[in-house]
Amino acid sequence: MKKYYGIVGAGGHGRETMHIARVSLAASLSAEEAELFFVIEGDVEAQRVNGIPVISIDTFLSLPGERFFNVAIGSSKVRERISDICELRRACAFSITAANSMIFDTGNVGVGSIMSPFTMVTANTKIGKHFHANMYSYVAHDCIIGDFVTFAPGVKCNGNVIIEDHAYIGAGAVIKQGTYSQPRIIGRGAVVGMGAVVTKDVAANETVVGNPARPISK
Repeated sequence: MKKYYGIVGAGGHGRETMHIARVSLAASLSAEEAELFFVIEGDVEAQRVNGIPVISIDTFLSLPGERFFNVAIGSSKVRERISDICELRRACAFSITAANSMIFDTGNVGVGSIMSPFTMVTANTKIGKHFHANMYSYVAHDCIIGDFVTFAPGVKCNGNVIIEDHAYIGAGAVIKQGTYSQPRIIGRGAVVGMGAVVTKDVAANETVVGNPARPISK
């Protein structure tokens, strides 16, 4: 039975992710065994993007055979909504990992993740589903990261940090290491701004910026 792989989203991150997926799948599956698509919601305006066919999500979910999807869209809420739709239609999430990304054998990364080039997950770390680690980001030892968390490029998440579901960590942000007894906590839905240096816990749905990171005044 033929396998169909869909990257949902044909924007910048989707196009970057497609290259990683195409190279990875080509190494293990022939063109006769698997076919790769960009998948979008709404009307299909372009038939191909960077040489890859573009189809609607309804068309993709109606294909015969096995269907696998990954959502290469920055918004964590959109990722969750689309993944729910795909799973209800019996498609399965698959993870995409660049060849030069490194996940230690005691690092556990959930399904549907995107590990971009030059990313790393080290020892005794647990990460939930549909995690995005953009280029040059890392997760150090003994971290726990929830579902639908996004790391922009160059995030430095040091050891003993807990990041809850739907948090967004901006480009170049640094999260100072916690301890085993007092891990540093980034709450659900929190936003850490670009270049911020996080030295204290961040409350749920709070946005922090600067060095040291402080909440934005309301």
